[in-house]
Formats: sequence, C-alpha cells, structure tokens
Amino acid sequence: MTTAFTRLGLPASLDAVLAGRGITTPTPIQAATLADSLAGRDVLGRGPTGSGKTYAFLLPLVARLMASGTRRKPKAPRALVLAPTRELVGQIQAALQPLADVAGLRTLTVFGGVGQNPQVTGLRNGVDVVLACPGRLEDLISQRACSLAEAEITVLDEADHMADLGFLPAVRRLLDQTPRDAQRLLFSATLDGGVDVLVKRFLTDPVTHSTDGPATAAPAISHHVLHLPREQRLPVLTDLASAPGRTVVFARTKHGAKALARQLNRNGVPAVELHGNLSQNARTRNMDAFHSGRAQTLVATDIAARGIHVDDVALVVHADPPAEHKAYLHRSGRTARAGAEGVVVTLMTDAQVADVRALTRAAKIRPTTTKVPGPTHPILQELAPGERSLVPGGLVLPTPEEQPQQPSGRRSGGGRSRRGGGSRPAGERGTSGPTPAGRSGGTSAQGGSAQGGSRRRRRPRSGGGRDGASPAAHAGGHSAADFSRRTRTR
Repeated sequence: MTTAFTRLGLPASLDAVLAGRGITTPTPIQAATLADSLAGRDVLGRGPTGSGKTYAFLLPLVARLMASGTRRKPKAPRALVLAPTRELVGQIQAALQPLADVAGLRTLTVFGGVGQNPQVTGLRNGVDVVLACPGRLEDLISQRACSLAEAEITVLDEADHMADLGFLPAVRRLLDQTPRDAQRLLFSATLDGGVDVLVKRFLTDPVTHSTDGPATAAPAISHHVLHLPREQRLPVLTDLASAPGRTVVFARTKHGAKALARQLNRNGVPAVELHGNLSQNARTRNMDAFHSGRAQTLVATDIAARGIHVDDVALVVHADPPAEHKAYLHRSGRTARAGAEGVVVTLMTDAQVADVRALTRAAKIRPTTTKVPGPTHPILQELAPGERSLVPGGLVLPTPEEQPQQPSGRRSGGGRSRRGGGSRPAGERGTSGPTPAGRSGGTSAQGGSAQGGSRRRRRPRSGGGRDGASPAAHAGGHSAADFSRRTRTR
C-alpha cells in the first residue's frame, strides 16, 4: 500500500515501523528533506524544535544502509551520528533501535561518563551505526579501537551547537577521518555561525531545506514575562512549579541549578537537577524520575535545551534569562512539541529589563509582560492552572556523590565528589555570549573544569571532554543559587 512516506521513497518495512508508532504523515522537515537524503545528497535541514528532525535523518540513514550492500567490519562503523550530549545520543538511539531491528543493523552508543570497555568490545564485534559524542569517540580512535574510514553516512545533529563553543575542532578532526565522498546530513533548529565552516569544507553540492524563518519561536507557545521583585522569584517559581503537569526550569549555571532544585524540594516541589557536574548515574536517575512523574520539575542548565524530549511538558520557566536568543528558543522548545501547546515564562527583575527586552526582540517574539508583586497574583493561576500540590520535603533521592561509579579503568561521571572522583563535565558548555548587564559575578568559581576534589589539573585530551568539547569558560551572572543568598546579604 502506498503511503505518504513510501511516496517519498521510504522502504515499506520502515514505513510499517512508523505506522506501528502512530506516525503516518511526514512532518514538514521530513517531507522537505527525505527525497534528497534518500537519493544520497548532502543535506542541511533546519526546523523548529520538536518538528521531527530526528526521523528526518534516521530514516534515510537506515534506508541507505539497507540498500548499500556493504557488510559491517570490526572497529569500522558504516555510519556515524554525532550529537553534543549523552542524553541526546541516548534519545536518538531509542528512536533508531526499532528501525535498526527491522533492517538487521547493529548500533552502538559512545559517550563518556561510563566505562569504555563495553564500547570497545562492541566496536570490535562490528557495528553498523555509531551514535557518539565527540570526546569519547576521539579517545577510542586514538586507542585504535575505532576507525571512521568505512563511514558511508555522517549525521551531525544540533549542527549549530556542534560547530560552536569548543566543539568545532573535534568535529572537524572526526569528519576529516570519514571518506571524502561519504554523505553528510546536518540538522538543527538554526544553521548559522560555525556551520558554514563545516559546509564549505565537508559538504558537496549541498541542498538546504528550511521549514521556518532563521530563528523563530514555535507558534503553539505562549510567551510571558513576569516582572517581579528579586525576593519574590523563588516564591513565584514555587507556585508555578507546584501546579499540575511537568515543568522545566532553566538556570544559567550548574551550581545555580543544583541550589534551585534543593530550594524547590525544601519548599515541597519534587524536583531533580540536570547539568554537567552530575555523574552519568545521577543524570540517568534524575531523568528517569522526571519521565516517570516522581519528580514534576526538572531544573536544568542549557545542556537540557539541546534536543532533550520529554512528553507533556506544560511549562518552561527561565528562572535566569539566557544570554542570547538562540538559547532562549532552544530552551523554550522543551514545551509545545509535535504540535502541542505550551507556556513559557521568563522571570525578570528590575536589573534585567533591558536585557530581556533585547532578548525577546532578537528571538522575534512579543511576550505578554505582567508586573507580579508576589505568588498571589492571579496571572500565575492562568499560566499554570490547577490546584497546587506540595510534598513535605519534596523528592528524596540519593545525592550525586552517593551514586555508585561505573567499574572501569577510567574515572566516570562528571560531578565533584567528596572522594575527589569525577571527570570534567561533558556536554556542558556554560553560557555563551556576554553576561547581561545588571548581573554580578555568578556562582561559577567552583564550576569550571572540575576534576573532583583534587587540586591537580589534567591536560584535556584532544577531543575535549569525555563526551563533549574543549573546556569553555563558565559565564558569570547571578543564578538560581542566589535566590536565597542574595536576600540574606542585601
């Protein structure tokens, strides 16, 4: 039977997998790119967050490997997918696996924060598709555990992020090791900046498909700014987060996210944190708690803004407004995914008025701004409707320091522990761009290239971190950690 996907050239076996998941109609980005990707062309695809970009590159990748006739070889994957964070690699793998099973393809994820031995063994046994973060992949290549000489297709997800903020050198080195005539697929919500460097060097006669403007917000999102006194930020945030439904809260620094998650729990909101100072065990545990509903609020740095998908996020709150508009759009894209509706709220103090106005202008949005003296204002019920629910003590989970470490010859995890373990956080970029005016130096004194409790600094490997890029300076700025401290000291 002919379907919308098969008319674009997709094999019927893959179409059946999609149909079994209730996917029968291509999204705009899929409809725009599939024909060219399936034909073997180099493609740049730009679409808003939640628009279906993952399937836009996975479907042609699997279809072309099915048709190529080549066989897998030890240590030499036939296709490579690069992504900036461990969570995103895992998410892509989850979407790929049903397609790979039907096609008889073997897949492997490669990232830091866990022992490398299973990855080395998997490569030695032979895989068709490697999904990787740059740092660990470069480590394995340097150990001669992996070669990219047989990679027929290379995909760069979140291409603008991968070409920026320290990732670019590692990405260029990796692409240099793939065959010159290999197919390249680059996808992101924005295509600018360092992406041009990669396009000119590695792509041949590429075709660009864009399903939105250069950088615009999804129309299903309602944007609001709450202008409030500094001391009311935590009470207002507690009220919003205690409403029914999932909430994602963004802080600018790792330590700010940690402090804010702790404060929300103390106020009765079950919350977990996600940032680069957590070990892989802690990151997985916290995301599981959020997915399952045991935690109704996720407090994150910008690591979570890049491609992480959680169903039914009703509300996104910028507790700390980001430094630039692309970060705002990526953060906001955690809600209103796949056509759903969502609400985005930015908390703004007097000192942040000029910065937030510049931010929203650059993002091409016109938010509704409301002066809110405190948590009793009726706008809060409008933005987050429903009966507020507080749990004494919030969510009690083991701290990151209590997480068991993965057995390995290498240290795993990304967090600073009492025993001094943990490597430099990977996939955690810090804040890009200048610090907005009116913000003081932030809580980043402890948040740089943390090598556990040890004072010794190791020279980073050529690829940067275990699953990211080279160290990036952690931008200053008052963060969520200041919610309570500043009210005590001022």
